[in-house]
Amino acid sequence: MPEKKVGLALGVLAGALALDVSGLGVLNAALPSVGARFDLDDTTLQWVMIAYAVTFAGFLLVGGRLADVFGRRRVFEIGVALFTGAALVGAVAPDIGVLLGARAVQGIGAAMSGPAALALLTEVFPAGAARNRALSVYAAVGAASFSGGVLLGGVLTQFLGWRSVLWFSVVVGAAVLAPTRAGLPGGAGRGGRLDLPGAISGTIGLTLLVVGASSSGALAWGALGAAMVFLLLFVVREQRTADPVLPLGLFRVTSVRAASLAAFLQYMGSVGMLFFAPLYLQGMLDYSPLESGLALVPMSAGVFLTANFVTGRLLARYPLHALMAVGLVLIGGGTALWMTTPHQGSYVLHVLPGLVISGIGQGLNFPSMTSATLSGVEPERHAVAGAVNVVAQQIGASVGVALMVLVAATSDDRLTGYHLAYLAAGVGCALGALAIGLTGRRTRTV
Repeated sequence: MPEKKVGLALGVLAGALALDVSGLGVLNAALPSVGARFDLDDTTLQWVMIAYAVTFAGFLLVGGRLADVFGRRRVFEIGVALFTGAALVGAVAPDIGVLLGARAVQGIGAAMSGPAALALLTEVFPAGAARNRALSVYAAVGAASFSGGVLLGGVLTQFLGWRSVLWFSVVVGAAVLAPTRAGLPGGAGRGGRLDLPGAISGTIGLTLLVVGASSSGALAWGALGAAMVFLLLFVVREQRTADPVLPLGLFRVTSVRAASLAAFLQYMGSVGMLFFAPLYLQGMLDYSPLESGLALVPMSAGVFLTANFVTGRLLARYPLHALMAVGLVLIGGGTALWMTTPHQGSYVLHVLPGLVISGIGQGLNFPSMTSATLSGVEPERHAVAGAVNVVAQQIGASVGVALMVLVAATSDDRLTGYHLAYLAAGVGCALGALAIGLTGRRTRTV
């Protein structure tokens, strides 16, 4: 493929990833404005983010399998188009029900385009230095897109209102879709069939898992119980079918397991931190939406600079599990540092250090886990392997945020609750880093 076309392909794929990842965070800085418009409390407000993450996580395995069966570019195009159309509906939503529905459909679109994009990346760039460089750029864009989306959301909300955030997604979606056929390789797919019973049971199970973790009382326990039933049926089905949605043998690959854990914990810590950020900055420090978004720039900068200029070199010199472990320690440490935030805190002393440390950790972990999730996996299964990792990311973003909200709710004092949530995320990241480090050590020993 000509160098110019290779650059276009990377731009399209990275642009789609930015669209998908920022789709989770772009309304973050606008949450107070959305809550005020529709009179929502914090518990209900989280669904503006979680509705997207629920369907994104629930449909990812199906999206990965569809890409392998029907063609990666075709599924990629459909996913981006669906995401963009749903953003348009959300931009004109008259009530919270329509907004949440549009966000859910956006998640389905992202679930189709995301796994296909990662698989297309491995088609365009052969294994070796070229792929490592492409993965670094791809991961840098992806890892920076959530916090970058938060910043963009703050700017747009400040000057044009929260609906402008979704209008912007429409514009970007159209820009990503336009050069797709010129920049990406085609293909009719690798054959096989879609295991419909497995797809249905897996999608329902993952969706109910996220709903249950994001709810409380009888609804939570009912959803979690039903999720376990559907996921058990899914596992049984995948063991017996010749064309599984998820080849369970993927989880025998140590790097896939480690990457999945790293993905879950990164998104639990970073998305959870950024969920509470506007609530603290705007609610307790009296920042405007614009100031709240600008306050998070150091995290975006740390992610992008580390992933793009540092991690690419480290990938060729150090084991992936070591890079993931160090990244998680930094993410957890940065999140835990926010336990020092007081009611009238200083940005430089109390907010900035955690943002920078977490951003560096994300920039180190994201490219490493992206590379690890494809390591030791056959090329024909790259789409579904990528889907597994993004499932872990989205479950971390949805279940992780929900758990942090539940932890925060255990305290009558709002700020103390925030601190407990930061502590829980920090401890989780540290334990995950230890597990990944020990797994890598045992693998080397064997």
